[in-house]
Amino acid sequence: MTGELPRTIATAVLGVPGVAGLTAGPLGVVATYLPGERVDGVAVRDDEVEVDIVAEYGRPLPPLAERVRAVVRPLSAGRTVTVVVADLAVPADTGGGGA
Repeated sequence: MTGELPRTIATAVLGVPGVAGLTAGPLGVVATYLPGERVDGVAVRDDEVEVDIVAEYGRPLPPLAERVRAVVRPLSAGRTVTVVVADLAVPADTGGGGA
């Protein structure tokens, strides 16, 4: 496999509103390994493409996952597309205060 497919998928997913990033997961296993690099958050397998995303906090998750799936499906060459919302990006607290 060339690195073009996982990189193309990663770029497309990162362009979906509500996606804050990609993640390889807590054990770092959701990735595509290429010579000299790895694409975290995108695992291209024989029959499946798994994408693990970090969602922006406050977004409805099922519609976000479906939007990601819709973007990846045409790139997946007929593979099943699995989208995992693996984490949430919580905005920084800008409310002052503290002790």
